[in-house]
Parts: sequence; C-alpha cells; structure tokens
Amino acid sequence: MMAVSAEVKEYQLLIDGKLVPSSSGETFEIYNPATNEVIGRVAKATREDVDRAVRAARRAFDEGPWGRMTPNERAKRLRRVAEIIRERQEELSRIETINSGKIIVESRADVANSANCFEYYANLTGQIWGETIPMNGPLFDYTVREPYGVCGQIVPWNFPILMAAWKIAPALAAGNTVVLKPASYTPITALLLGQICLEAGIPEGVVNIITGPGNEIGAALCEHPLVDKIAFTGETETGREILRLSAGTIKKVSLELGGKSPNIVFPDADLEEAVNGSLFAIFSNAGQRCTARTRLFLHRSIHDRFLADFVDKAGRIRLGDPLDDQTQMGPLVSPRQCQRVLHYVERAKSEGAVLRLGGKKPEAPALQRGNFVEPTVFDQVTQQMTIAREEVFGPVLSVIPFESEDEVVQLANDTIYGLGATIWTKDIKRAHRLASRIRAGNISINYPVINPPEAPFGGYKQSGIGRELSRHVLDLYTQVKNVVVGLSEEPFDWYGRWPAGR
Repeated sequence: MMAVSAEVKEYQLLIDGKLVPSSSGETFEIYNPATNEVIGRVAKATREDVDRAVRAARRAFDEGPWGRMTPNERAKRLRRVAEIIRERQEELSRIETINSGKIIVESRADVANSANCFEYYANLTGQIWGETIPMNGPLFDYTVREPYGVCGQIVPWNFPILMAAWKIAPALAAGNTVVLKPASYTPITALLLGQICLEAGIPEGVVNIITGPGNEIGAALCEHPLVDKIAFTGETETGREILRLSAGTIKKVSLELGGKSPNIVFPDADLEEAVNGSLFAIFSNAGQRCTARTRLFLHRSIHDRFLADFVDKAGRIRLGDPLDDQTQMGPLVSPRQCQRVLHYVERAKSEGAVLRLGGKKPEAPALQRGNFVEPTVFDQVTQQMTIAREEVFGPVLSVIPFESEDEVVQLANDTIYGLGATIWTKDIKRAHRLASRIRAGNISINYPVINPPEAPFGGYKQSGIGRELSRHVLDLYTQVKNVVVGLSEEPFDWYGRWPAGR
C-alpha cells in the first residue's frame, strides 16, 4: 500500500531571518507525486516580496557582520549547518521523498551529500586567495578575490535540498548573501535548510528563501538592480531567458543546464558491470537528472547480447512507494511531467523507434494515483529522431548502434548539449582518446554518473556557463580586484619619467 500523507502543513517565506507570509497573503498547494495528495500550502511570493528579500540580503552584505567575519568564523557556522543536517537526516530525507517522489534511499544520499557540501566549503573559506604579479618596473602588483554581494539563486525540482546546498554553501563561504528560489513543485527542504542556517548562527538576512512561480519570482530576481549575480540550474530554454533578463543590469550569470549525455559501450568492456552501471545512469531518480545517460551507444558486435541483458534487468526494477527501502524507482514529479514523458514516447513510436520495454504507466492498482512511468527502452533509434535530440527528463533510453571510434565520437558530439558522457572499455588508451574527443564537461570511464563536491561540474555548449562544485565554484562567487603600488623613488611625471619598461 502507498503511504498516505497525514497532514497538510503551512510554509512561509524566509526573509531577513523571519518566517513571513506573502505580501498578497496568497498560497499555493504542493503535492506528493506518489499519490498526488496535497501535502502542504506554501506562501506565493510577489515581486514586492522579492524586493524585500533582496534588500534584506543587501543590508546583510553591506552593513551586517557576515562580510566582516573572519574565514574561521564563517567556517564554524557552515560546519554547524552540516552537523544539524546530519542530526535531522531521517526527517529531511522523508520530507524530501514525500515532496519530490524520489526513493528514500536516494533522498538519504542527497541529504548526506548536502551536509558534506557545507562541510567541504567550510574547509575552503580560508583558502580564497589572490596572487602577486611580477612587474616590469618599480611597481608592486597583487590581486584579491572578493565576494560579489547579493546572489540570486534558482534551483530545480529534481534534487531539491542538494541543489540548494550546492548553491548556498559556496556563496556563503565566499562571503556573499543569497536569495534562493526553490522550484514550486519541491520547496519544503529548501525552506527548512534556510531555517537550519539561522539555527547554525548565520546572521539574519544572509540567507533568504522565497517561493512562487518562476516566471514571476525568478524574473524579478534576474531584473532586480540590487542583485549582483544570478546562479541557475534548470532547463536550457529557461537559461536562455535568464541571460536575456539579466542583460539589463549586466549581472554575472552562471548556468547549469540540460544534457543529452552519451553512454558508450565497447566490446572489450566488462559487460555485466556496464549493464548495471548503465541502468543506474538512466533510471536513477526516474531519469529526472540533467546528467542522465539518455543515449546508449552499443557497438554492433555486442548490441543484441547487451540489450537483452539490459532489458531483462530493467524490466525487474521495482516501482512502488518511494518511502519503502526496497523500491528502486519512484514517480515523476508531477502529472504534467508524466504526460510530457509519455508524449515523447508516442513521438518516438511515430518516428520509427522500436519499443523494447515500458512506454506506459504501470498497471499495478497501487500506483495508479501517482505519476509513475515504467522504465522505457527504445532500440534502433537514429540521430534524427526527436527522442535522440531533445531532453526527455524521464526514464526513457535511446539505444543507438555504432561501428567505430570515429563514428561514435561524431554521434556523441552531434547535440547542442555537452554536459556528461560515459565510456565503458578496458582499453586505457581508447578510454583517454575518447575522453579528449568528446565535447562534454564531465566524463566518466567505467563508472556511471556521479558528482562529488570535490570535482568540478558543468557543461560545454548549451549545457551551461561556469563550473559548480570543487574549488572552481569559488570563481563563480568571487571577483578579482587588482591593486598596484608605485615603489619608485622618483616622482611620477606626466611628461616622461614613467617607470622603466612602462
């Protein structure tokens, strides 16, 4: 039996350290994707609320204690955030599952990784440094890295708490203040994370969480003149709109966008490991991840054998209550997303792809109320088909055969995206050759998709701008200031006595 939500809770905005209703008094409902029952009502922010949050963040940056704290003081508070997350792991994991539909095993991993993220950036607060630059003359030149100021951050619904952690932790480590807008489908854990930041001693106004429709609230953040930087994770079309909206005030913008990532299997690979890894790479989180390896390229010599094993195992994936530890795949986030995915399935059929598995909602009575779609595999997909080119964002795989390295590189790169790729082979020379030729920001070899905080994450082409995670993300949340000091004993002379070499 599917777990039934027992209580509908009310959630407010977090602005300037206080939980407050929307200025309009309006709310919107949020749902459990496994049952489509209402689980909460959330304040529906207005442009006025965005302005209140941004001005709170501005005051906290310009006048508050956060920017004047030593790196060690900031680090202590970020570590305390990590501690509280770990103390509340089971509670947060359960809420994440009920709100997003992801299975509880994945939610626990996301919550644990959110704590790890805050801890990782706590350790980097004292390692944001500049450089000294040798000059050709009696000058001393150095650089420092300084925070941008107010950062507007917009995160998606597929990894609600983890994406919020990815955004908030490095921004705070660098000394910024933030206004974060979670996805309207999945706002609860982001709101709770904001409250955890307050509990951990992060001053009022440093972290603000606003909830509401992206086309209004997100646009207001991008256009606000007191916001210095925008960080967005989501679909590519929305990323294009964010660039347009931010252009009026020349905001600094970083984008982590969509993908159509290739998963390439050569005959010499450990095929059992490749099958198991490929299942995870497409069907974890019900395929709702930008890094999902949605295009499976199989060498023709192993195509039939590999696909038979893959389809057999995919057909045994356990769909069910996402709160059950034994469930392997939960529902999609909403009825709309469910219909979107099923539309792609029908289009693939009409364009000639051969359905090998799934392609529909499951028939089990216990799953009928939820947004479930069976693991779906299409064979004999060509590069021209819609399903091979557009991001489906669901448990749908396109299988494409290949003959040679050159052919598979050409096919893998034939996309507007360039986020990730996986290569399965025991030939170390081949693995590195392909890793250098595939135009993607994240390559895994004999391993499925993973994004630890220590490694940079981001894409080529229309998969984004900038790199999140690792030390690289600190470049997104700081700007370089150059300082030059004249050291010459001779007075500066406009008419010719310039420093030597200048």
